[in-house]
Amino acid sequence: MVDRDDPGIIGRRVQQLRTERGLTQRQLAEPAYTPAYISTLEAGRVRASEPALRHIADRLGVAYDELTTGRPAHLATDLRLRLTDAQRTLATGAAEVAREQYAALLTEADAHGLTDEQAAALLGLGECALETGDLETARLRFEESEQRLGDASLPVRVPALRGRAVAHYLAGELRYSCYLFETTLDELNRTGMHDPGALLLLYTGVIAPYMDMGAHARAAQAAEFALALAPQVADPALLARMHRSVARTMIAEGRFTEADASLGKAAELYSQLRIRTELANCHWMRGYLYAQHGRLERAEEELREARAMHTATRGATLYTSQVAVELADVLHRRGKSQEAAELLREVLGDLHFERGAVHSAGAHRLLGIIAEDARDTDAAEEHYVRALSLLERAGAAGDLADLCRLLGDLLRRTGRTEAALDAYRTGLGHRTAPGTTTLGPAPAQPPL
Repeated sequence: MVDRDDPGIIGRRVQQLRTERGLTQRQLAEPAYTPAYISTLEAGRVRASEPALRHIADRLGVAYDELTTGRPAHLATDLRLRLTDAQRTLATGAAEVAREQYAALLTEADAHGLTDEQAAALLGLGECALETGDLETARLRFEESEQRLGDASLPVRVPALRGRAVAHYLAGELRYSCYLFETTLDELNRTGMHDPGALLLLYTGVIAPYMDMGAHARAAQAAEFALALAPQVADPALLARMHRSVARTMIAEGRFTEADASLGKAAELYSQLRIRTELANCHWMRGYLYAQHGRLERAEEELREARAMHTATRGATLYTSQVAVELADVLHRRGKSQEAAELLREVLGDLHFERGAVHSAGAHRLLGIIAEDARDTDAAEEHYVRALSLLERAGAAGDLADLCRLLGDLLRRTGRTEAALDAYRTGLGHRTAPGTTTLGPAPAQPPL
C-alpha cells in the first residue's frame, strides 16, 4: 500500500481540488457518502478509509496515489525513465551533464519523498564523481545513497557499497576497500542472500584492490567465482565489467590468449551498450596486456586510443592520468624516454596519495628509472623514495618489493652499502608468499 499523508494534509488537498473543480461537498459525496462526512474529512478530523478515498479520487478525476500522497500521477515512473536517461548520458562520458541531470532528479525525488529514486539519483551522482576523479564527493554520495535505502535488504544496498569501496580503492586505501568488499560478500554468503547480480558486482570489484595488494590467490579465486556466477546474470553492462576485471587475473597468470578473448567480449558488449568510458578502459587493459606480452607497438596503439577516448569526454580525468602512466612505461621501453618523462610530469599534478596513489607511485618509479638512465642519481633516488612512500601508505605490497630492489640497487651502486641493505630488507618484509595476504580470513564462498 502507498504511504499516505496525515488526515489534515489529505483534507486540505481534497478541499483544494474540490474548489478548483467547482464541486459542492454534496456533489463530491454522492451517492455513497454524506456532505457531513466530506466536511469532517476536509477538516482533518477523520482518517478516511481506502474505499472512501478511491471514491473521492474518482469524483475529482485524479489518481488515488496523487490524492493520498500529493505526488503527480506516474511521477515515480517518469523519474525512473529520466534516471535511465542520465545513466545513458554518463555512459557517453559526459559526466558533468549527467551530474546536472542526477542533481535535478534528486531535487524532485526529495520534494515528493520518493526514497528509491532519491537513492538512485545519489548513486548516479556518486558514479559521476568517480568519473571526474572527485573521490571525496563520490564517497559522500554513495554513503547518502545507502542511508536513504535505510532498512532495505543488503542486495539492494550493494551498488552503493561497491561504489564506496571503489572510491576508497582509487584514493589509495586498498586495505579498507578490501574490507568493505569482503565483509559485504561474507554477509551475503553467510546469511543466504545469494543474489547473483550483487555477488557478481562485488567479486568483480574486489579483483583490482586484491591485485594491487599482491593478494593474487584471492584475486584469482574472486575471478573464478565471478565466472561461475555469470550465467545467472542478465545485465550486459555487469557482464562486460566482469570480463574486463577477470582479464587482469589471467594476465598475471600468463594466460594472454584467454585474457585477450575476455577483453574482446567486454569491448563488444560495451560497444553495443555505447558505454564509452568502459570501452576506453578495455583499450587501456588491452594495452597493458600487450605490454606484458612484449608487443610494445600494439600496446602503444591501444593505450593512445584509450587516452584519446578519455580526453575526448573531458570527464574521466583520473583515468586519463592513469592511462598516461601506462603509456609512458611503454614509450620508455620503446626508447622514447624523453616523451615518456614529459608525459609523466604533465599528469603528476592530477595524481597524489589521495587520488590514484598506485599510479602516482608508478609515475615516480618510472621517472626514477629514466633519471638513472641519464645518470642523475640524486633525482632517481628522490623519485624512488616518493614512490615508496606512496605505496607504503596505500598498502600496495604487489609493487613495494620491486621498488625496494630498485632503490637498493641504486644505493649500492653509489657506495651506500648499509642503506642499500636496509632497502633490500624492507623489500623482503613486503614480499608475501604466493597465495597469502595480510588481510583477514577469506569471505565465505557462494553456493555455486
